[in-house]
This record gives sequence, C-alpha cells and structure tokens, in this order.
Amino acid sequence: MAVTETLKPPATEPAELIWQDGVPESARFGDVYFNRHDGLAETRHVFISPNRLCERFEKLPSPGHFVIGETGFGSGLSFLTAWADWKQQTANQKHTVLHFISFERYPLTREELKAALSRWPELAPLSDQLTSQYPPLMNGVHRLVFEGGRVRLTLFFGEILHGLKQLPFFADAWFLDAFDPQHNPQMWSDEVIESVRTHSLPGTTFATFTAVGRVRRSLEAAGFEVRKLPGFGRKREMLAGALTTDADIPAPTIAPTDPVAIIGAGIAGTLLARNLAERGVPVLLIDKAA
Repeated sequence: MAVTETLKPPATEPAELIWQDGVPESARFGDVYFNRHDGLAETRHVFISPNRLCERFEKLPSPGHFVIGETGFGSGLSFLTAWADWKQQTANQKHTVLHFISFERYPLTREELKAALSRWPELAPLSDQLTSQYPPLMNGVHRLVFEGGRVRLTLFFGEILHGLKQLPFFADAWFLDAFDPQHNPQMWSDEVIESVRTHSLPGTTFATFTAVGRVRRSLEAAGFEVRKLPGFGRKREMLAGALTTDADIPAPTIAPTDPVAIIGAGIAGTLLARNLAERGVPVLLIDKAA
C-alpha cells in the first residue's frame, strides 16, 4: 500500500538580528526595529497620531469594524500600540472589531519577539497574549484572535506582493513600516504602493516614518494626497496623507449590519454564525434538524 506523505507549508526565513542594549537591529537591512530611546513614543508619533486613530476609534459606530494594514510586522510594537488604544477608546462598544493585517518577509522568532517587547511592561497584558499565540515561522496566512473576537490579527509571512494579491480587504488606515527604502527597496516599489492603493478606499489614510522623494512621488502617482510632517526625535520629516476622495475605487456594497442567512448548522455553519454574531451581524441559521 502506498504511503501518502503529508505536505507541510515551507518554513520561511527568520530575521537575522543584532542586539545592542536590548534593541534588535536587522543584520540583513542594517536598520533598527524601533527607536533606541523610546520606540513606543515613536510609534504613537509616526503611526497613531497622523492616522487620527484614537479619534476614529471613538467615533466608530457599533456594530462596526476598523481595518489597519501594515507593511512590516517587525517586533509587533505597532500592532500592540493600536490594540491598546483600541481597548481604551472602544471599551463600551461591544460590537466593534479591529482587524490588523500585517506582512513580514523575515519574521522574528517567538523568543526574539518576547525579548524585544519586554522593554514595555505597560504592554505586557497584550504582548503576553500575542507571544502565546504567535505562529510558527511558516510561509502564508496566520490568523490570531483576541478580546473574544473583537481584535483580529492576520499575519502574512512571505513576500508582500504575494500576500497583497491573496488577501481580499480594504484598509481604513495604513502603517507603511518597512525598513529604510535605501536598504529595503523592494518593500517600497511602485508595485507595492499600487497594491496598497487597491486595498484602500477614498479617504483611507496612511503614515510612514520616511520622507524619501521617490516614496512621496510613488504615493502621489497612486492617488494619495501627501503631506510632510515633523519626524520623531532626530528624524526631521515624515509623510502622511489619504487617498483622494475622487479616486476611482468602488466602495463595498454590503454593509456589516445586513442580515446573513446560513444554510446548514454543521461545524462550518455554526462557526460562521458565531463569527458573524461576534461582529454584531444578525444571523439566521437554517437546518433541517430540530
């Protein structure tokens, strides 16, 4: 009798790190994962504030959802910062969901992630949950669920263009957080920026630490309005902006509050019903059995 070998997804290449004073630096790209002096303050300055996330979280209707896309998961600090602000601003909104979608070509190991995030004990209640669910370093899509389904992290390990082509979503905000364009040009290519645009709607915002002219021109060519802002620390300038409201991109036609009928109350049907109900979507589950 022939033996069928179970195929496993191929492992991805992990990051190559150099540690200096507890701060990880990419040996491959010659860049740090976060500011050596205050990475948390840097994240709030570069990504949270320019995207007006706290204000937008607070005004989000319930039920409702907010989607953040990120080009470079790195240490997970930006995800944890957004999650922490989400918890604070939506504490009384039961049926709101934060979906964070991030892409990483060279992920950290679980142990490296723990070591990097240990610098912020105030984030420990969240970082402990992240590291406990952190997936094996395998190419492809990994989905992590927190807060009883109210916070969902989709991690794609592999080439960003492959991930952007595979995952259907529209982001409300973007963290363009790859390493320096000079050392990591593939993550800032025109094709990547155009893919970011196709996953955006008119009014979708973005923010990035870089102010390189080539990146600014690529964003403008893709239809984003771009403005320069003061950078963090010694960084003089950064970029932020939004996709223009006249961008030729169709908006989703199905509202999250539309009722959904599910035929069949088997494992798939009941899991789908629960998933939708946790998002505040009215569900009618139909099955021939009592």
